[in-house]
Amino acid sequence: MNFLPSLKPSRDRAAMTGVEPQKFDRKENLDRLESDRFDILIIGGGVTGAYSAMDAALRGFRVALVEKDDFASGTSSKSSKMVHGGLRYIEQGNLGLVRHSLLERQRLRRNASHLVQRLPFLFPIMEKAGVFDKRFAKAFEGLLWTYDLAGGWREGVLHQRLSKAEVLSHCPTFKEDDLMGGLMYFDARVDDARLTLNLARTAAFHGATIVNHTKAVEITRDARGKVDGAIVQAGDREIQVRAAVVVMATGVWLRDWSGIKKGEAKTLEIRPAKGVHVAVPWLKIRNDCTVTIPVPGRSRRATITRWGNVSYLGTTDEDYTGDLDDVLCTREELDFLLEGARSALKTDIAPEDVVGSIAGCRPLVAPPGGKTLEIKRNHKIDIAADGLVTVVGGKLTTSRHMAEETIDAAQKVISKKAGCSTKKAYLLGAPGYDSQAIVASGGMQAHLGERYGTEARFVSDILQADEKLATPIVEGLPHSEAEVVYAIRHEMAGSIDDVLSRRMRARLMARDASARAAPRVGEILKSELGLSDQSVADQVRTYLASVAHEKSVLMGVK
Repeated sequence: MNFLPSLKPSRDRAAMTGVEPQKFDRKENLDRLESDRFDILIIGGGVTGAYSAMDAALRGFRVALVEKDDFASGTSSKSSKMVHGGLRYIEQGNLGLVRHSLLERQRLRRNASHLVQRLPFLFPIMEKAGVFDKRFAKAFEGLLWTYDLAGGWREGVLHQRLSKAEVLSHCPTFKEDDLMGGLMYFDARVDDARLTLNLARTAAFHGATIVNHTKAVEITRDARGKVDGAIVQAGDREIQVRAAVVVMATGVWLRDWSGIKKGEAKTLEIRPAKGVHVAVPWLKIRNDCTVTIPVPGRSRRATITRWGNVSYLGTTDEDYTGDLDDVLCTREELDFLLEGARSALKTDIAPEDVVGSIAGCRPLVAPPGGKTLEIKRNHKIDIAADGLVTVVGGKLTTSRHMAEETIDAAQKVISKKAGCSTKKAYLLGAPGYDSQAIVASGGMQAHLGERYGTEARFVSDILQADEKLATPIVEGLPHSEAEVVYAIRHEMAGSIDDVLSRRMRARLMARDASARAAPRVGEILKSELGLSDQSVADQVRTYLASVAHEKSVLMGVK
């Protein structure tokens, strides 16, 4: 059969700034999964899968994406939130990855300007016992010059050498003993979960069929043994999806997934590398940038980044062999992070101060052996003999390029070709967004603008229609009940966890307060989706149990 792209014209900037919010109807998308025949089926709703769906839709292909849980519920909501080239890749001699990553960083800064913001990085220079001491400061500054020349200059500002007073102005709680000054360079950050969601929504805007909470259980093949789709389950509903090519974009879950073909060895070696972050009240640290700190007795560095009213502490990767559906920050990892913070800062942070935590696994492509820090963060794409396409590895910053190469590979299977246009393709909410004006406006307008971009007016419309929805939903956070309604109507949020963990990030920034908000979120879900009392009660119970489990592991409680 000849699978031609649908050749539907892509929508331009004017169309993306329309007067009506984009609808995102789950049932309609499930019906399309069952009735349509697709050129490309993508399994996995992380950042790579979502960007691949957007790329394929822009090329004019009939594309579908299914995700077993929620968009970005895995690794793509649990990253460091950094959009960067990676200084350590220069140390590894991987200058090509750095140069390419910095180019992709600026594409994201343009195409998702409401979500990706500039982020200063501060490296303190110490007399001794620092990230690096004065003996290595000149050598490290040479590294920063290399970084700037490789593409850091695209941010519009080069690295800077700071005095001791300037370092303390950026982080007043930094210990002054042995502090000599610092070096600052500039990268970017993003709310990774909202970026992934936005990619999925933009793909749907351009015609893709996008469904979360729909699990692929088996890859199907025709009489010749060639892949021709998949069987998926959405609750009690089982659907056979027909597609000319299937793309596996499941990240680390490829390690354990048995639905590819029984008895068939996987061609890619997946090595999950666990990273953890914990959030503490910002007033405990008072940093206005990312501060890199040493950890006593360890060669690894930790970072502290401000995000709203919290600062989150994070580490690099460690090998992980456990349950991929239950990756949590442990008490040992928490103590490691707090030890580093207490050694660098003149503030006492106790385990009880932690207001949230995340843990996720990066899908490294490498055999066992050696340190995870030494493994290159390149991605790998494989086309099996039966036509199954698999993509794994890489990092958030280069997700657009990974998607481009993934769809290039999918095109080879169906012997059709269309050009990629994502280098300059805006995400929903980005066209016409003026970040400086929004930030200067302050208050709720700034809050909504940095989350929704030019689509913030649709949340305001909900508020105008029902002023009672202006009520804050999570104590201590700026989110209103109107944002819950918007998430359900237009962002395919179908559960309390979808809303609080990923649409709002409340579980990371205010874990206990998010648990107290769960019943009210359940009430809004019931009103919007017609859920039963029992279904809502089950969701509340599940969310509270999950939060309690996360907290018990973090605190080391048996």
